[in-house]
Amino acid sequence: MRPIQHSTVRPIGVYFLSGIAASQQRLLAIDTVRGYLVEIDPLTDNTVVLNPHQVADWLGVTGLAIWQDTLWYAKDQTVFSCAKETLIPKAFARLPYEVGGVAVWQDRVYATCQKSGYIHVFDRATGRPVTKLRQPGIGAENISATESGLWVCDRIEQTVYCLHKETGAIQLSALTPFASPTGITFLDLEAGSDPICYIAYADEEPYIRDDPNADSPFQLTFRDRTFIHPLHIHRPEGQPYSLSTGYLVEISYAEEFLPLESIRLDAVEWRIALPSDTLRQKVRKVEAIGHPFTEEIQDGQRVAVFNLDTLEPDQAGLIGWKATVEMYGLKYFLSPDDIDEAAPLAAELQQEYLVDDDDLAMESDIIQAAAAEAAGSETNVLRKMLKIRNYVYDQLSYGIQPKIDTPDVALARGVGSCGEYVGVLLALARLNGIACRTIGRYKCPAKPEQKHLPLEPDFNHVWLEFYVPGVGWLPMESNVDDVIDRGPYPTRFFMGLSWFHTEIGKGISFEKMKAANKPEELSIGDLAINHVRFTILEELKPG
Repeated sequence: MRPIQHSTVRPIGVYFLSGIAASQQRLLAIDTVRGYLVEIDPLTDNTVVLNPHQVADWLGVTGLAIWQDTLWYAKDQTVFSCAKETLIPKAFARLPYEVGGVAVWQDRVYATCQKSGYIHVFDRATGRPVTKLRQPGIGAENISATESGLWVCDRIEQTVYCLHKETGAIQLSALTPFASPTGITFLDLEAGSDPICYIAYADEEPYIRDDPNADSPFQLTFRDRTFIHPLHIHRPEGQPYSLSTGYLVEISYAEEFLPLESIRLDAVEWRIALPSDTLRQKVRKVEAIGHPFTEEIQDGQRVAVFNLDTLEPDQAGLIGWKATVEMYGLKYFLSPDDIDEAAPLAAELQQEYLVDDDDLAMESDIIQAAAAEAAGSETNVLRKMLKIRNYVYDQLSYGIQPKIDTPDVALARGVGSCGEYVGVLLALARLNGIACRTIGRYKCPAKPEQKHLPLEPDFNHVWLEFYVPGVGWLPMESNVDDVIDRGPYPTRFFMGLSWFHTEIGKGISFEKMKAANKPEELSIGDLAINHVRFTILEELKPG
């Protein structure tokens, strides 16, 4: 795994990039807020406004493509073309709804349209419609065309797709390391090297503003953030998934002894799961914090085991671990047609993952009825799992609760935390014959620009994996994609995880403690307070 050589491009004086294109080792971009058409040197960030006298006409422009010496872009419902030298616009085609992105390849012009749900294809010479391709995601999409296919970035899905130019079939998809991608292009920077995929991003970020005239000078507010970043994608040969740009992260987890009441424990064994080695996560190094540990393998997972002769009532100390881990984006691009519906679920998986082993209330009337309604008559495991997820999203809204209730209580209440979403999903999926299990523990704060600084997550987090016979375990987020009231819901984390998801102790308990004289009701929270820290060290290229 190699560090990234080409860094983030931060154009000067722009506010909201809504389309990018490549021309002669330079990036062209549209700032829809200012109406700027800019040329950017990706190695120096130097920015030149190419339309200084026409910015008013370019306000609200989205999408950008270049074919030979002609620029193509969209404004409102119309696709325009113009010569790069004169920038005099010529209307090319009009859609019934607002156009998002534009791409050109040989004799075809492609225009995305979120409201219609299609990529509209036109003949470049006549402007006549040729066909329509279904958009792969649900958000506003921008587009670029290459020899290999149509490359689409979706702002809500946080995903890049490569589509077949004639059929629109998804050939590959990959998660982007940042949210809100708004443009995509490929740029040749070095002779003999593969073109670099550059993604534009645009959103708002919160920050603390210092107002010296206010009684309380520190105020929370928001500011525009837009930049361009290289996306690196690796698809292992013959596999139905991709790995995308990742980060080398130092993760530490420690328990500080801080008992709520005076108690002495003898022959203490304290077990804390270690980060897992997975398709998208590789552990480079692990070391102890505060006290040495021995390492054991439990159900294929690494566990740090701390042994203490005694734990005195007023004893201070730390126990924990620090790990250096490679973490990448993972995205499967399986379709229901790829699944063999006749493949049986192995008996051992049925015995372990189709049962109520965690207070899932699977025998309650409300859960039984929900399981039947959620899946209906669907038999394909992918479609069935997606239907169950969407049903749960329809029924629940996210909210932090003082404790995790059982799925029947959470479903009746209509509000749940990530753990309660997982409980409901597990119960409904298992009742429908889908083996699934809880995964997760923490998410690294998604701030990869803040390298070498300690970052602390606000909460722990859980999601799940479900099993597809003939394929294996696939990840699915618990509540994060429940972002639109009553849908349609994005599928960015359905069969996908971003680089910041930390997989620890897959399929086993994260932390356990036992002692020779431990009272049954005593919990780890009665004895210690945990400290979790992430430090992002460098950006990595997968493969």
